[in-house]
Amino acid sequence: MAVPRTRAYRAAAVALALCASLAGCGGGASATAEAGSGDEAGSGSGSGDKVTLRFTWWGNADRAARTEKAVAAFERAHPGIRIQTSYATYDAYKQKLATQAAGSDVPDLIQLDYRQISQYAGAGVMLDLARQRKELPTGEMDPKMLRTGQVGGVQYALPMGVGTQTVAYDKAAWRAAGAKAPRAGWSWQDWVRALREVKKEHGPHVMTDPGAAEDQFEIWLRGRGKQLYGRDGQLAFSAKDLARWWSFTSALRKEGLVSPATDTTQMSGSVEDAPMGRKRSTAEFNWDAPSAGYEAMYGDRLAIAPTPTGEDGTYGQYYKPSMLLGISAGSEHPREAAQFIDFLLNSDKAADILGVDRGTPVNSTQRRRVLSHVTGFQKQVAGLQTSLRGKLEPPPAAPPRGDNGLQSTFQRDYDQVSFEKLSPREAAEQFVTEARAELRP
Repeated sequence: MAVPRTRAYRAAAVALALCASLAGCGGGASATAEAGSGDEAGSGSGSGDKVTLRFTWWGNADRAARTEKAVAAFERAHPGIRIQTSYATYDAYKQKLATQAAGSDVPDLIQLDYRQISQYAGAGVMLDLARQRKELPTGEMDPKMLRTGQVGGVQYALPMGVGTQTVAYDKAAWRAAGAKAPRAGWSWQDWVRALREVKKEHGPHVMTDPGAAEDQFEIWLRGRGKQLYGRDGQLAFSAKDLARWWSFTSALRKEGLVSPATDTTQMSGSVEDAPMGRKRSTAEFNWDAPSAGYEAMYGDRLAIAPTPTGEDGTYGQYYKPSMLLGISAGSEHPREAAQFIDFLLNSDKAADILGVDRGTPVNSTQRRRVLSHVTGFQKQVAGLQTSLRGKLEPPPAAPPRGDNGLQSTFQRDYDQVSFEKLSPREAAEQFVTEARAELRP
């Protein structure tokens, strides 16, 4: 998931680059419990001979509550294992994980974004899950989705759910403006016309500026029949393509349709401090399940819809792993860690607790069970995915090593555009030069 990348995220790239340059950056093990040693990280106070596993993830309060409930259910079923949990907002989590990798202190269980898998697997941080094949059955998982957790044919992580990009919006504000609701098959020009209608009623800054988000550039690019990366792991688009995207979003910003630079540069990876979360816009691009974070602010006014298509109706969005879960290569308890992953992905109990919080279940049996009884906003997520079935292309191969850091470069270069320090063309040429250097074999 993920929400648009921000300044806070850039520190993560620095720490991760450090990690990649260090020998022995393969991740540290979580200590077994030591009775009477206190309740600090890895201590497992009062747990006797229990194995303690560290599990960290990003998310909001609702995800935390569901995750803790699932952890408690696992611990009841496996009394010899204790799961020590922690979570943070997206950017803070990624920065912390990069720092842990650089210090060889990676948690046993690691939640990763699709764009991180090549970076961490390539740095030797992740365990080859074939070693735990017995504890991790994958027969009911879509092979196309399983491949998203592979690097060089090796399965380093498993998808925790299936998600797709979306437009989250305040349907009451759009209805009051008489604007057409976002819908499947709407084009980018349809989107612009709708923003203009809402602006007449709502005022400026109808939508959060998507220009800084590589995720949204990818959707726009795919809708034009192009890709971010080729099979060789190099850029598959030109500076001209990127300049066209940034010229498009800059024109929207100058027209007052999307957020000003002063709003978008304050984002730190959570919906709460994004413009829509602060009610400084009425709509925002995000991923489907994480859009639940807006519900606290908008209640039943919150709605989600597919992202715009290319002018010929080509969908740029795609199903992807909402996130991936793997095991540290340095974990002292890979078998127990695999048992926990199996519980989260394949058990009835975990599926009932988690619902579609991390996307619709990747296990086909659990997906059918969960989608038959979800309610509230989770029902919207399920409905969106069902409506797009058969319309979206399979997910592209995992982005190459280097993309993780380039997301922050993308944000930084667009900042120069939004503050009018560089033209879209100058910034695009600068990014492409930087990207080619970063992706050099």
